[in-house]
Formats: sequence, structure tokens, C-alpha cells
Amino acid sequence: MILRNLERQPGRSLVSIVGIAFAVAVLVVGLAFIDVLDLLMNHQFGLAMRQDATMTFVEPRSLRAISDVEHLPGVMDLEPMRAVPVRLRAGHRTRTLAITGLPAAPHLNRVIDRNGGAQSLPPDGLVLSKMLGRILSVRPGDVLQVEVLEGRRPTETVAVAALVDDSIGLQAYMRIEAVQRLLHEGAVLNGAAVTLDRSATDRFYRTVKVVPAVAGVALREVALQNFRETMAENMNLQIVFNVGFAGIIAFGVVYNSARVSLSERSRELASLRVLGFTRGEISLILLGELALLTILALPLGALIGYGFGRLIMAGFNNEIYRLSFHVSPSTVAWTFLTVIGAAALSGLAVRRRLDRLDLVGVLKTRE
Repeated sequence: MILRNLERQPGRSLVSIVGIAFAVAVLVVGLAFIDVLDLLMNHQFGLAMRQDATMTFVEPRSLRAISDVEHLPGVMDLEPMRAVPVRLRAGHRTRTLAITGLPAAPHLNRVIDRNGGAQSLPPDGLVLSKMLGRILSVRPGDVLQVEVLEGRRPTETVAVAALVDDSIGLQAYMRIEAVQRLLHEGAVLNGAAVTLDRSATDRFYRTVKVVPAVAGVALREVALQNFRETMAENMNLQIVFNVGFAGIIAFGVVYNSARVSLSERSRELASLRVLGFTRGEISLILLGELALLTILALPLGALIGYGFGRLIMAGFNNEIYRLSFHVSPSTVAWTFLTVIGAAALSGLAVRRRLDRLDLVGVLKTRE
């Protein structure tokens, strides 16, 4: 009987399925932002930044500073850095940023693309963010004019060795030895990435606070916590609105479809009650139809939501961050449960009307 009624009203059934599917899509897109940010944090603070702290020095130091840092309390591993502010020029296009000099295959402060792959640094040439290469309109093999903005401010031409599709900011990397050659200086560094013994973190921090050569220390856990708190302030309200909108859409579509169907079939359902059908059985006939429409709408809504999410994420590719759309199985499960819950609530509202069918009117009707 359920399938027969759906066959009789294919247009209305399709509209109901599409309406519920869009409720699923709204919720998929909204909740998927949590997965997108989790993926971004995992790439940035798990794969790329594997150090516990990043130290910066007041001025460039000789390689002897490596030994000094290694003897600080709690330091277990160290990776030197040489960062220098520069202005990159390609014709009339310019960008002012810092070139970060790292070892050939950095293991702490790594260069990671959006797929999680680690990039090694060539002996010569610049490795740029793909977005920076797009801004400067350069490709691997092109030449950039590099104007150093510290010290003697030399100006050199450097080839672009590679572009990396990273997630955050506009980055420029070089082999640390290449940066030193660019600056016409010896083996010096002005920063270091370190891993720490967790039990000695407080002692490490107290010690570096009184070392005059250290300009500052950035702790990865603190940066991660601040990032999470900032995102939570913005995302929690958005999630509440998305769940509310999706629930209202699903409830409205299912309830409207049920009311229309009940209005059209009230005499038929009342007749079945007179013939001996129980309330549960006639409820199954009406609400089972709505349940079938909801089940058919769930996978369609997930596909629509994934497509919308990909389109929305394309608009987030800017100079600050590049996001990749990602939906976890748990997000899909919560989406389905939320929509099913909203549909169930609308079904309960209709079920109360089924209990008040006019059986007496049906008995008095002459055939």
C-alpha cells in the first residue's frame, strides 16, 4: 500500500525527497567545517610543526649557538633556522615576507603540502607556496629578484625551484646554506626549532626567559590551544544555526508532506480502522511512506552537501589559508541522525491527528 501510493504521486514524492535532501546537505556542510579545521590543525600542528618550541634570537648567531641551545634544560632535539625579511619582485608584482632557511630535509619544522606530503629543499632556488607563485605569476624555472631587507640589503636574482600547495599563509623556503650565500655571510642562524622533555618544559621556559640572546619562544601547544579557542568562538554559534536550520527544513518538509497525505487519505485510513486495522497499522501505512522518503533522501543529501562543500571551499583559497573539504564518517552519521530525529518529531505530530480520525462519519457514508 505504501509503494502504491508513492507510485500514484511520483512528483510529490520527488519534491519531498529533494526537500529532505537539502536539509541533509545544509547539515553536512555546516558540520564538515569541524572536520576541515581538524584536518588543517593536524597538517599544521601535527605534520608540519613537529617541534615543541621555536626559539628566535635577538641577532644572528654562529653555529656555537646550537651547542648552547642543546644544553638548555629539557632540550632533546634541535633544528637550526635562518629567517630573513625580503621583498620578492617579479616584474611589477611584489610581495614582502620572510624567507625561511631550513636543512635539506627538515624533520621538525617541515614543509608539508595539503595532501600531507613532506617536501625536501633543493640545494639552490626558492620553494614557494603555490598561492604565492600565483600572486607573483611565476612557475618553477622562473627567476625572481630578491631584495634583502636587513643587514647590507643585497639584491640577488634567484630561480624558483618548486611550488608547494600548502595550507596557511604565503611561505618562501630555501636551503639554509643557500640563504647564507644570499646574505654573503658565514654559517649563522637566528632561530631554532626544538623538542622538549615534557617534564622539563617549565624549567626550559624559565631558563630562556633570562637569556639575553633569546628574543622570544613560541610554544606549539600554546599556539594550538589559542587556535582552537578562536575557532570554537566562531564555529559553535555557526553549528547551532546549521543544526537548527536543517532541523526546521526536515521537520517542515516531512510534516507538510504528512499533512497533505493525511488530508487526502483520511477517509481511506478511517475506513481501514472501521474494517479492523489498529492505530499502529494505519500509522505504519502513512508514516512508513514518510520514513521511506527520508531514507531515500539521506544519501542524495550527502552527495549534494559534498558538492556544495567543495564549491564553498574553493572560495576559501586565499592568501591566509587554503582549506580542503573533508567529511568524516562520524559527521555523516550525526547528520543522518539529526534529520531522522526531525522527521520522527514531525511524524509524532501527525500521529496525534491519526488518533482523531472521524470513524462515525465513515460509518454514516452511503456507498
